[in-house]
Amino acid sequence: MTQHDDAPEYDFAAIQAKWQPIWDDLRPFATDNPADTRPRKYVLDMFPYPSGDLHMGHAEAYALGDVIARYWRQQGFNVMHPIGWDSFGLPAENAAIKRGIDPREWTYANIEQQKSSMKRYAASFDWDRMLATSDPEYYKWNQWLFLKLYEKGLAYRKASWVNWCPHDQTVLANEQVVNGRCERCDHIVEKKQLTQWYFKITDYADRLLDDLNQLEGSWPAKVITMQRNWIGRSVGADVDFEIEGLDRKVTVFTTRPDTLFGATFMVVAPDSDLAAELAAGSTAEVRQSFADYLTQVQKSTEVERQDATREKTGIPLDRFAINPINGERIPIWAADYVLADYGHGAVMAVPAHDQRDLDFALKFGLPVKVVVDTLAPVTGAIPVITEEMLAEEPPTIDPAVTGEALSGEGRMMNSGPLDGLSKQNAIKRVIELLEAAGTGRAAKTYRLRDWLISRQRYWGTPIPIIHGADGELIPVPEEQLPITLPPTEGLDLQPKGQSPLGAAHDWVTVPDPRDGSPARRDPDTMDTFVDSSWYFLRFLDPNDDTKAFDPKEAEKWAPVDQYVGGVTHAILHLLYARFITKVLFDLGYVSFTEPFSALLNQGLVLMDGSAMSKSRGNLVRLSDQLDEHGVDAVRLTMAFAGPPEDDIDWADVSPAAASKFLARAWRLSGDVTSDPGVVWKTGDVALRRQVHRFLHDGPGLVESFKFNVLVARLMELVNATRKAIDSGPGGGDAAVREATEAIAVGLSLFAPYVAEEMWERLGHEPTVALAGWRKADPTLLIEESIMAILQVDGKVRDKVEVSPRVTREELEALAAASPNVQRAIGGREIANVIVRPPRLVNIATKG
Repeated sequence: MTQHDDAPEYDFAAIQAKWQPIWDDLRPFATDNPADTRPRKYVLDMFPYPSGDLHMGHAEAYALGDVIARYWRQQGFNVMHPIGWDSFGLPAENAAIKRGIDPREWTYANIEQQKSSMKRYAASFDWDRMLATSDPEYYKWNQWLFLKLYEKGLAYRKASWVNWCPHDQTVLANEQVVNGRCERCDHIVEKKQLTQWYFKITDYADRLLDDLNQLEGSWPAKVITMQRNWIGRSVGADVDFEIEGLDRKVTVFTTRPDTLFGATFMVVAPDSDLAAELAAGSTAEVRQSFADYLTQVQKSTEVERQDATREKTGIPLDRFAINPINGERIPIWAADYVLADYGHGAVMAVPAHDQRDLDFALKFGLPVKVVVDTLAPVTGAIPVITEEMLAEEPPTIDPAVTGEALSGEGRMMNSGPLDGLSKQNAIKRVIELLEAAGTGRAAKTYRLRDWLISRQRYWGTPIPIIHGADGELIPVPEEQLPITLPPTEGLDLQPKGQSPLGAAHDWVTVPDPRDGSPARRDPDTMDTFVDSSWYFLRFLDPNDDTKAFDPKEAEKWAPVDQYVGGVTHAILHLLYARFITKVLFDLGYVSFTEPFSALLNQGLVLMDGSAMSKSRGNLVRLSDQLDEHGVDAVRLTMAFAGPPEDDIDWADVSPAAASKFLARAWRLSGDVTSDPGVVWKTGDVALRRQVHRFLHDGPGLVESFKFNVLVARLMELVNATRKAIDSGPGGGDAAVREATEAIAVGLSLFAPYVAEEMWERLGHEPTVALAGWRKADPTLLIEESIMAILQVDGKVRDKVEVSPRVTREELEALAAASPNVQRAIGGREIANVIVRPPRLVNIATKG
């Protein structure tokens, strides 16, 4: 039957307005019922920063995460899907300074705007668990966490050279410097010496690296690789060098202790304490030269200093080290290609076998000594090397002449007791020699550096430490938490190189908890990555004012089963969350060591191949798209555009076409005339087979993130159902109701408004989101006939229905008997026949 002439038209705006208040009243996604016995799933989207209204990137992220949450509910799970705001940080403070308002005003106005837009977008969040990290009820527990790390020796304060953003007037962690620039404002980052707070993440480097093995297959491979590279474990040896005129030894880390006999000079980082100490003990001329060079070096970023193609610079310090393996006296230089925070800030230079050292040696005329014969075989019998052989057959490749370091495998030479050994055997042997002499030991080092958490800005979590008049650091007692931020009235938030909180006299001045004498609060605030390192646990009970989270609730819900967010957080946020989780595990608060069991990264939403921006003139406003096409059409477009990890070019997709499809699906529900509860096991068999194939394949498609394929299958099912109504048994057929109900449940993952409306029109009570995904009937998955394709020279010439059990000979005979195939062959000779029963025959002809 067809729709009545007086039937209503599809009106997405009216449908949206109708269902929003109903869902608010029903609370279908609340997870606070202790009597709920369904198995649990925890689905989490990376929470947003409240910088304004939702944009197209949010639209993609929350559409994809919502598919997963809604799918697991349809599979019978009690799904926690919370939302909050990462609401501290520089953008709010800078916006407040620009507008002359309190950061709270800007932040919470934006939160309300985004909350309203998220509800309109129909993301299936449990709104009872909402939080914002700038709420004192949240950041109280940031301070609690800091104190726990401080008690464990993982939070400490030290003076060091730090990354300094001159624009935002605050320090940055290494991870927040991208290509030498501040990730927030894109200003060139400078080096500045300050005393700052750090979390000792390096104590967990091995676990952070090794535990990535647990995530293989459930996290994107490129994210795991990025994490491994950032941690950057290197295995080698610590070697102790005596320094003439210094009453202590200097330790150098090297991954190639086997080349120790080839060390001809030492290089120290000019911005290290060691360089300053060595220069101070040298001549006045060297001291001045060093001071000038240090000023020059501080103008370069770490990225520039590590550029292997950059011309090497350096100065001699007129000091000498003693090589512990052979007693040779080698000069010490300061050079910017060595970083203060790598190893111990000093390296032994082996120019024959390291290209950076060789470039430096050739520029400044330093000796080059070959200690690895890269022409010698590294397998088979070890050759006996004599002085005569070395004299008669010197290496034919001389780095001092070619300018290319010998980095390949080979046998040791010019290395005393190591001569003739392969690399691995030589490393093992030299470590034994160093340990026996007390001048070295096996060691590891990491690219990872301790997490610098101090920020010289107002809008963040105050650090819960009091500085006594005697210089002692005193933790704030837990019962005095939270230390809340003071009002901004009378405070100048303009960055000046130190925290504005230091000028809040009534706030910063406090009695010393030990004796009541005058003391001062620490004026710095915490890096906002602290806020997001554990927020997934606070969602378990965000309204509990007695504890950060309940370990019993963590045992029920955590870790997160599916995390969804951008790959831009592949290093920073994920690494810190993994670290804090391991600390909490060690403290006995959680029973797991990884916070996110599975990770899905979505791509970017572009326009005409470029990132959207006002300056490019290609900005697409989400609100405009929602007004024009409706929420469901935009959400469906995001899911249908391609694999989630791929970028979406909005110029290449069609929300208008998605809206037309949804209208077609909606009309089906008005054309169904059978009653709810009708026995499904009757009606159009072909349609029923298609429905049950959809029900069978759907879960696998969602769980493998092939959302676009599932949408395509929904489109095919809508077409088949419409055909059955218009040219088959009509809307009264039980198979038509079965198909339409399956479509409504399937659409509930992508287009919740139209799905809910269809479900109601089909005679059911809301909500379709909890209707349940029906199990496929296995008897309907057996195909009674299959369409076989008949080709000639790769072109389709005919199609025939055959049994799934058709034989090779039978299928070839059908092709030979096809008039269309015969006409296509004409009089040409047949060269080859390829038969792939039951689906394909291809006849290749000559000529």
